[in-house]
Amino acid sequence: MPALVLLGAQWGDEGKGKATDLLGGSVDYVVRYQGGNNAGHTVVVGDQKYALHLLPSGILSPGCTPVIGNGVVVDPSVLLSELSGLNERGVDTSKLLISGNAHIITPYNVTVDKVTERFLGKRKIGTTGRGIGPTYADKINRVGIRVQDLYDESILTQKVEAALDVKNQILTKLYNRRAIAADQVIEELLGYAEKLRPYVADTVLILNQALEQDKVVLFEGGQGTLLDIDHGTYPFVTSSNPTAGGACTGTGVGPTKISRVIGILKAYTTRVGAGPFPTELFDEDGEALRRIGGERGVTTGRDRRCGWFDAVIARYATRVNGLTDFFLTKLDVLTGWEQIPVCVAYEIDGKRVEELPYSQTDFHHAKPVYEMLPGWSEDISKAKSFSDLPKNAQNYVKALEEMSGAPISAIGVGPGRDETIEINSFL
Repeated sequence: MPALVLLGAQWGDEGKGKATDLLGGSVDYVVRYQGGNNAGHTVVVGDQKYALHLLPSGILSPGCTPVIGNGVVVDPSVLLSELSGLNERGVDTSKLLISGNAHIITPYNVTVDKVTERFLGKRKIGTTGRGIGPTYADKINRVGIRVQDLYDESILTQKVEAALDVKNQILTKLYNRRAIAADQVIEELLGYAEKLRPYVADTVLILNQALEQDKVVLFEGGQGTLLDIDHGTYPFVTSSNPTAGGACTGTGVGPTKISRVIGILKAYTTRVGAGPFPTELFDEDGEALRRIGGERGVTTGRDRRCGWFDAVIARYATRVNGLTDFFLTKLDVLTGWEQIPVCVAYEIDGKRVEELPYSQTDFHHAKPVYEMLPGWSEDISKAKSFSDLPKNAQNYVKALEEMSGAPISAIGVGPGRDETIEINSFL
């Protein structure tokens, strides 16, 4: 049963779309298992660049069935817009499957998200304002709207009215906002029903049957390990579980069916939004990484915070995900530095710490302990094998592999689909 999980091993934006797309031609299903349109993947195919927000990257691979699992939250308007945009560019989207148990991002979820973040002021978390968190909150509070509810107007009406009974009290009395009319929300949601109907399916059954038939299924996480609601830098995290365990709960496929867990690592580190970031750079090196790496959020459009590679985080990701392999991306961005710092440990209150502290306070005060590695100046974008890389680039990869605790099986040396060195096959 060749089931693989592919996820971010840092704070997201590691290049998961490129990695998923690379495997897309060899797998039968690519499944998003958590998050919503707060995640973004950029995939370059030939001279074409595709920015995907909600759809699995496998939608660009002919013969591959893309699936949105039950753990994803779906904004119907965003999904339909994304499908339309791909159709206009000649991409076949007809194979898409959406779990009937996935939750819907309603207009009031978006409103609550935006007004709450503004209300927090300097204490804001840095959400995308797309209603993701409030939708997951509704799910846990058991007042959420699921895709299948669009096909029973009576149930949909009861659920929307029940949710707004509370939310309108909060909007009007706490935030001094207008109440939201239930009938308008219901009308809008019902308007999506027939447009989505061709895609809605029992994805739990389909995926398990596919694995029983020895089909290859790739589970694609959004965001990254350090943004996991349980295992990330709380409270500066997302509202779901991008870690490997989320692949099981977000799809209905049991853990014994997972055969490989691949972590995507950027050759340096970035994050978007607020929260601690020990290796963050505020100098010309940080600006250079941002400029050369094109570090701007696919979904948010925000500049990413940039810093040197953090091996402490990589080791943590290996541990909590049970990683079997790494895919190292954007190695080419580091070309030109004479010396490249790598964070090998932290200093906290004068003590050296080599593992991620569990205390939020300790992590907030962590200072990076760097080891300097020799850089390279040669263009590596045309490298087709590991031996094609300059010696210092090879040594950099080997050092990261040793520090991170899992083998690096592929290396990205450019943004293109073919600009990848495959050391060990993932399949």
